[in-house]
Formats: sequence, structure tokens, C-alpha cells
Amino acid sequence: MKWLDYTLLTLAIIGCVNWGLIGFFRFDLVAFLFGDMSWFTRIIYALVGLSGLYLISFFGRIRGVDGD
Repeated sequence: MKWLDYTLLTLAIIGCVNWGLIGFFRFDLVAFLFGDMSWFTRIIYALVGLSGLYLISFFGRIRGVDGD
């Protein structure tokens, strides 16, 4: 399952970078590359959102690793 963790973490990082660009420069990289709300852009946004929801489970795993 490590490949899934790394893949979804990468997607979440892409989403974070995109939000940073929007916040600092009003530049939406995903929309720039794939079109403004094209079907492909919407798929990317949906995958980034699902990645974020999945990564919530990291909180439980981190706590389990620390031995708390």
C-alpha cells in the first residue's frame, strides 16, 4: 500500500502548490495546463480532493508509529 500513499501524497502536494499559486499570484496552474473546468481539469481536482480525504488517515498511522 506504500505506492498508494506516495501517489496520493504527490497528488495532494500538486494541489497544495496549485492553491499556493492561486493565493499568491492568482494563477491556476491546473486550469492553465488543461483548460478552465474542462472534464480533465475536473478529474484532476476530484483526485486531489480524494487524496486529501485519504491522507486524513495519516493522522492515525502517525500516532500509531510514535507509540502514543
